[in-house]
Amino acid sequence: MSNKASDFIEMTVPAKTDYVGVVRLTISGIANRMGFAFDEIEDIKIAVSEACTNVVNHAYTDSEKGQIRIGCGVYENRLEIMVVDHGKSFDYDDVNKSLGPVEGKSVEQLNEGGLGLFLIESLMDKVEISGEAGVIVMMTKYLHRDEVEENVDRTSPAPTQ
Repeated sequence: MSNKASDFIEMTVPAKTDYVGVVRLTISGIANRMGFAFDEIEDIKIAVSEACTNVVNHAYTDSEKGQIRIGCGVYENRLEIMVVDHGKSFDYDDVNKSLGPVEGKSVEQLNEGGLGLFLIESLMDKVEISGEAGVIVMMTKYLHRDEVEENVDRTSPAPTQ
């Protein structure tokens, strides 16, 4: 498994609701090209939409003309998506503490605010959030092609005599 991306795609869009769909469609196309299953692509699209919507709603004031930078590292076994803004930062640990424990709770029982982050973490295989001058959300989804190929071999018909 290589740690070097075979391709890196980067785009910058205005931090406006109108452009979240453009980002979502672009990421969907990349994931489809890589061979992700339909359900996985839907999960990726929702996670990326949430990350971009968080930028639109929380990173910049109404008077600021901020941008969202999206980077996609295409690897043999995974897709890494980075959503970056240079707006208002936040302390991820503080947000998690204010939400309280989420394990064993239904969505209706969760505190408002920060649910987008919870959703992103539940849909992606790995999520890292950092930033001091803005926020960087790094999301990873692993490609499970090997598992599918193994299952195909197991379901092959038995040899006939």
